[in-house]
Amino acid sequence: MLDTTLFLIAALIVGLAKGGLASAAAIAVPMLALFMNPVKAAATLLPVYIVTDWIGVWLYRRDFSLPNLKILVPSILLGIVIATVITPYTPESALLIFTGLIGLWYISRAWFGRGSSEARRTEVAPGIFWGALTGIASFITHSGAPPVQAYLLPQKLPKLQFAGTIAISFAIGNLAKLPAYAVIGQLSGLNWGLIVALSVSGIIGTVIGRWLTRLMDEALYVRVIQILLLILSILLLIRGGFEIGSPVLG
Repeated sequence: MLDTTLFLIAALIVGLAKGGLASAAAIAVPMLALFMNPVKAAATLLPVYIVTDWIGVWLYRRDFSLPNLKILVPSILLGIVIATVITPYTPESALLIFTGLIGLWYISRAWFGRGSSEARRTEVAPGIFWGALTGIASFITHSGAPPVQAYLLPQKLPKLQFAGTIAISFAIGNLAKLPAYAVIGQLSGLNWGLIVALSVSGIIGTVIGRWLTRLMDEALYVRVIQILLLILSILLLIRGGFEIGSPVLG
């Protein structure tokens, strides 16, 4: 019952993120990783991401940066291939620590990073690096937003182009994760009845997210999410430290 409740809450959070409260998605898998293997949690939530991703693609189907998509999409797919190879041989403690570090990196960048006033050009080499890192982080914990934002934000794209480029990149990347998760056995034994319920919860969250986006003070909301992510990340690092030496993908 606890697992089901947590998954439903996580799916609702994913929907809220896709509906406009983008920072919320950062806490979904870290929250579940406190109680279960992070890759198994990510695999269970993957259909929710796919359903809500393609709602986002439809919303931003006319707004995206094609040059960035040409760099990011292949790079994200490369990162997914790399993660598919290394994840089965990675101890659960390392996955937990990686998840926690991604969260801390996101927080430190959000709180202490300073952006340049000049827009950067679209560059291939940085795009490949950040795109591959996005694919790896997204595969393990669905936390690929910080790396891709690190690449796109300095370009100072128009708001809709920025959102559309991310939406399309992740929609393609998340679809590619389906066969990758199947290869490492993470789709076997899933409760598909639960996944249907989670997808419905995600869609409801998308609707609520769009509504809340118009009502809430965004700065306050983002700060609350960041504080929660900071706490979760520290707890994951502690748990990962205690579980060093646990079986692979337990």
